[in-house]
Amino acid sequence: MTPYLNTRDVQQHYRIGRSTLYRWQTVPDIRFPKPLKIGHRLLWRESDLVKFDERISAR
Repeated sequence: MTPYLNTRDVQQHYRIGRSTLYRWQTVPDIRFPKPLKIGHRLLWRESDLVKFDERISAR
């Protein structure tokens, strides 16, 4: 089973606000992972976020 993080978890992980998270999702150059929408909830695969972290730390 793949672990998922909700919006609040992602905000806490990156220490960002909701508007920053929204901006990261809409700016193509950032290449932030796309969330899954289940009902009214947005969920991110933890594995996608780990790959994102590795990519940005490699810069």
